[in-house]
Amino acid sequence: MTVRHDACILAGGLARRLGGRDKPGLHVSGRPLVESVAAAVPGAARLIVVGPPRPGLPRAIFRREDPPGGGPVPALRAGLAEVTAPWVALLAADLPFLTAEHVEALLDAAGAGDGRDAEDTEGAGAPPGGPGAGAVLLDDGGREQWLAGVWRTRSLTRALARYEGRSLHGLLAPLSPVTLHLTGRPWFDCDTMDDLQRARTMEPGSDGGDADPGEGRESGDGTGRARPRTRSES
Repeated sequence: MTVRHDACILAGGLARRLGGRDKPGLHVSGRPLVESVAAAVPGAARLIVVGPPRPGLPRAIFRREDPPGGGPVPALRAGLAEVTAPWVALLAADLPFLTAEHVEALLDAAGAGDGRDAEDTEGAGAPPGGPGAGAVLLDDGGREQWLAGVWRTRSLTRALARYEGRSLHGLLAPLSPVTLHLTGRPWFDCDTMDDLQRARTMEPGSDGGDADPGEGRESGDGTGRARPRTRSES
């Protein structure tokens, strides 16, 4: 069953742990990270990218958070203003292994195909959360990945209207989303050069040596291991 949904990809930020590089534009599997994430939501009625305009995403609606680089909550506010579908996939721009099948699994887990619209399940005085508010991925450590999920637009809009903090965890955790662990590491994000190199070594047939021209390496823990993180920081 096709579920009407939009997609909001957060592609701003300062990428401090990547030395200020353009993280969404870094390549894994031969294409920019943000293009891989966009490819995971082919059924989205609207593709909203919060960040600077960039080539390779001809159908995207680009918006900027206020102030630019102000964090995920201002970015979400900017992106959500462009959402018109009853459901929205809220995604980071650096998820190289996320696929359309993962997004469909999230929609199914959240109950997006049950035929009920958000307006039918939430009264005017009801809290914004509750059953069917959304679904998010868990990493291999069992941590919620707040920028790898789907949400009822109405639930997200109402929660954001009441929220004055800066943390995605503080905003989204009270909505009590369904949590889902899927194979294929769809939650894996590229916050550091070690993460980026690790993602490249996990590509089929790759030895990790396909770094883009001009990309340097930063010293990390020296292990090359992926470190699960929760996307809750501002």
